[in-house]
Amino acid sequence: QVQLVVSGGGLVQAGGSLRLSCAASGIIFSIYTMEWYRQAPGKQRELVAAITPGGSTNYADSVKGRFTISRDNAKNTVSLQMNSLKHEDTAVYYCNAFQVATGGRYWGQGTQVTVSS
Repeated sequence: QVQLVVSGGGLVQAGGSLRLSCAASGIIFSIYTMEWYRQAPGKQRELVAAITPGGSTNYADSVKGRFTISRDNAKNTVSLQMNSLKHEDTAVYYCNAFQVATGGRYWGQGTQVTVSS
């Protein structure tokens, strides 16, 4: 059974920082591209950051220079360090595991991030 367990959301003031973590089980973590998505009220879910099995990263323009995605293949975890948070970063954040070769995709539960202005 695949599980992606997300932790670390919460309420923070604008300019502050939060760190999200996602612990995976039931998959061969090291072969999956790990992604963080977010969905704000009334908006479509959007890709925030991704990290490939080899460690290459990709970010949405809106978070470049503020967010950092990282992974620990030994611990089957992926993290999202979010700095200089803005009110517009307020959303439910989701962890996603994506296997390019098969198209297989698994979602973790969302975690609310609220940035007060």
